[in-house]
Amino acid sequence: MELKGCAAIVTGGSGGLGQRICRALALNGVNVVVNYAESETKAKSVVDDIVKLGVHAVALRADVTDPAAVSRMVEQAKAEFGRVDILVNDAAFNKEVAFPDLDSLTHELWNHILATNLTGTFNCIKAIAPLMKAQSQGRIINISSGAGIVPRGSSIAYAVSKAGMIHLTKCMAVALAPAVTVNSIAPGFMEGTRMSANWSAEYAATAADRTLLRRTVDKDDVAEQLITFCRSDSVTGQTVLMDCGRL
Repeated sequence: MELKGCAAIVTGGSGGLGQRICRALALNGVNVVVNYAESETKAKSVVDDIVKLGVHAVALRADVTDPAAVSRMVEQAKAEFGRVDILVNDAAFNKEVAFPDLDSLTHELWNHILATNLTGTFNCIKAIAPLMKAQSQGRIINISSGAGIVPRGSSIAYAVSKAGMIHLTKCMAVALAPAVTVNSIAPGFMEGTRMSANWSAEYAATAADRTLLRRTVDKDDVAEQLITFCRSDSVTGQTVLMDCGRL
């Protein structure tokens, strides 16, 4: 798919990885909706940065757990750009809870993590699917995690939500073919993100030592893989693990 002149929605676009994704899209001539749930200031700062690259960008608030809010965001994006060609599901929530500590993994926390990470992704795909089908063109990229591939990570709920995203990717690839491709990226530990901020300082300090490449994952590398998925006309239903050899 030719990217120049396309339009994208990036959920969680003001986060550490989300900002890099927005910038990578803008560098390839894509107009961008920077979605946020809480910090309008951060989202508008991302918009200010990427419009300097010669694209159009807007910040739109929508809680991905609210289907009505997500539908409004898609309608606003279409009104702004006339079309939406790319959806990046990067909005997420986590909280560190050791796997054996089931008492601390409350039902409320479980429900919030699953609602944001998994159901939120479904809400966004469901809302945008009719538009992409009508255009006969669309690219959806879900940001999962290495925790969705093996049973570890910040909590059981987080790991399960990300595993669900990987299977949702496959199911939606079937549901939306042939007009729309659906793929996912499963990063390992990245510094400077909302997700990594929930880890203990001790874990963060030794994260690189747990990988074959002795480094943490570069957010720009993840963004570039996303661009590859957007360009490709030959790949759907796939998950790329990017964890510097951790797994």
